[in-house]
Amino acid sequence: MFANDDLGASVYKSWSNTQRRDEIAKLVEGYRNGLPVGILCKMSEAIAGSRKRARKHLHEMLTVEEREAAMARETGGMLIMVKDFLQ
Repeated sequence: MFANDDLGASVYKSWSNTQRRDEIAKLVEGYRNGLPVGILCKMSEAIAGSRKRARKHLHEMLTVEEREAAMARETGGMLIMVKDFLQ
């Protein structure tokens, strides 16, 4: 999906948990305004430092309805990835 797998991860490692949460919250707002869910998930993972932590943040910030709608719109490999983050 991305040519550079780093996605700024080296910078995010120096951020506090509050900074990471705030940045993921900005991504969630971007998603609500049209940012593709795949970018939301992958950038959240890079910022959070792991898929598990990204998943926790996304579950706290997105409603059940938003998560279900995001999964309903995806197919194939993207659906598998999105489900891993949002289900």
